[in-house]
Amino acid sequence: MVDHIHAGGVTRLMYGGNAFLYHMTLGEYEQLLKWLTTLDDELWCVPAAGPSYGRLMDQAPLLRRYRFPCVMALPCADPRDAKGLEAGLRRFSAEAETPLIVYLKDETNFGGDLMAGLDAVARLVADSICVGIKYAVVRKDPSVDAYLTALLERVDRRMVVSGIGERPAIVHWNQFQLAGFTSGSVCVAPGLTQAIFDALRAGDTVTAAAIREKFIEHEDFRDAWGPARVLHASMALAGIANTGPIPPFVSGLSEEQQSQLRPAAIKLRG
Repeated sequence: MVDHIHAGGVTRLMYGGNAFLYHMTLGEYEQLLKWLTTLDDELWCVPAAGPSYGRLMDQAPLLRRYRFPCVMALPCADPRDAKGLEAGLRRFSAEAETPLIVYLKDETNFGGDLMAGLDAVARLVADSICVGIKYAVVRKDPSVDAYLTALLERVDRRMVVSGIGERPAIVHWNQFQLAGFTSGSVCVAPGLTQAIFDALRAGDTVTAAAIREKFIEHEDFRDAWGPARVLHASMALAGIANTGPIPPFVSGLSEEQQSQLRPAAIKLRG
C-alpha cells in the first residue's frame, strides 16, 4: 500500500487518521512505529496517538523511542474540557518529546465551550507544542464555516490543512487559504490526489475541480458506508493490497456492498 502511494508521488503519510488506530493493542502499536521507521527516507511519516489520556501516556515512551517529526493526537469524545485537554496534551507532548498535530473533527473536540477550545489550541500553537492542525469538521456547505473562521483568527492559516479529503479541498484552499489537504482516497488513486494538489498550487482551480470529479462516485460510497470500511475494502478490490479482515469494533463490508464498490474502486485506481 505504501509503495502504491509513493509511486503516485505522495511523500507525506499520516498513519492513523480515521483508520483503525483507535483499536490497536499497545503491542501492535509498537510494531507499527518500528515498521514506519524502516520506510524510504523520502517518506515523512506521522503516526497518530490516543485518543484517551491514558492511551496517550502509554504510547508516549514508544513515540519517544522511535523519534517521529510529530504525532497527531486523535480527537477525544470522552469527558473533557478545554483546560483539561490542553493540560493533558502538553504533558503527552513532553513525555513523548514530540510536537503535535491537533485533529479537529468536531466543534466540541475541545469541549462544549467552543471558543475556549480554540483559545487552548492557539496557546498550544504559540508554545510550539502544536505544529499543525488537521481541520475535518464536515459542513453541508464548506464555504460557510464560522468555527473555521474563528480558528484562523487565532492561528496562522499556513498551519491548517483541510482534513476531509477531496470534496471540500478546493473551497478550503481558495476561500480559506489552507495549506493543503489530507485524503483517504489517496490510498487508491495517489496520482490523482497529487494532481489536484499540484493544480491548486498552480492556481488552476478548473483543472483541480475536473480531477476531483473522478473521486465523487467512490466518495459517495465512503459517505454512505464509512470511510475506513470502504477504503479498507477498496484497496483489496482494486488489486492494490490484501488488507485482510477488519479488527473489532468495526465490521467489514458485506459481499453485496463489495460487489457494488468494486467497479468504482477499480475505476478510481485507473
